[in-house]
Amino acid sequence: MTTSSHPARFQPLEQADFQRLEHAAYLKGLLKPFKGKGDLETWASQCHALRDDLIALAQRRVLPQVHSYPFSRLDVQLAQQTTGAGTTFLRWRNLDRSCMGVALWETLLANPATPASLIDDLYAMELQRIALNMQISLTHSIARQALECTSRMSQAEAVYLRRVHGHTASTTPKESP
Repeated sequence: MTTSSHPARFQPLEQADFQRLEHAAYLKGLLKPFKGKGDLETWASQCHALRDDLIALAQRRVLPQVHSYPFSRLDVQLAQQTTGAGTTFLRWRNLDRSCMGVALWETLLANPATPASLIDDLYAMELQRIALNMQISLTHSIARQALECTSRMSQAEAVYLRRVHGHTASTTPKESP
């Protein structure tokens, strides 16, 4: 949505940007019968790879735009933040890195000193940030859930094997004293 007559400086990602990513493996992975831990571990690995591809897409296509002129002149910029969980998200932060969050973007848009010619681009950046962060978060969470599922399957297997091995060992009747 463009409300001004200024040309857009920020170009959001398009379908062609995503076509190189492995969507098919990710989507097919969810709706299939999992035959065991190996299938889930493979799917988790595919989800992690897709998450990493999304992060790389942000690094390759989004961040160079937002760090170029005229956005580089603003006192609030879009940057990467690596989390303790091992993933990377896009966050708004001020130049000295003392503050981070969407409130900075809101303040930037509300500030009369922010050039009106950049408002549409800043809005497009925020929409792109929200969508990419959601995609990164979903792929990360699904991979984590798949790995937790493999752990639960291992526990179930251990209980099963104890029963099977215990049952086969006690098939001969024991005499009472």
